[in-house]
Amino acid sequence: MSCGDPHDTECGEVLDHLYEFLDNEMAEGDCAKLRVHFEECSPCLEKYGLEQAIKALIKRSCGCDDTPADLRTKVLARIDSIRAGQRSAQAAAASADGPPAGHGAPAAATAE
Repeated sequence: MSCGDPHDTECGEVLDHLYEFLDNEMAEGDCAKLRVHFEECSPCLEKYGLEQAIKALIKRSCGCDDTPADLRTKVLARIDSIRAGQRSAQAAAASADGPPAGHGAPAAATAE
């Protein structure tokens, strides 16, 4: 989705992070970027308003139900697993020193 106008933050990026914004899970600097975008872009503001209304409706309708303990445990374990995988990938990328094997080395001569 795009309104066709140029923005500092693209519509696609804003919509990719809309739920993080709605759930207050973003850094303040990122939130500020989205607020500026919503002031400039009526289609994204409309999408934000719709998602905010849906979220409020769900909260009113389902807000009194307790989350089953086993579901909560499984979700938190999965989040931890994903975060651990991300940390491992970041550590691997940071520790990579030099080009992968085979890059930069002269090619072996072939016998005729």
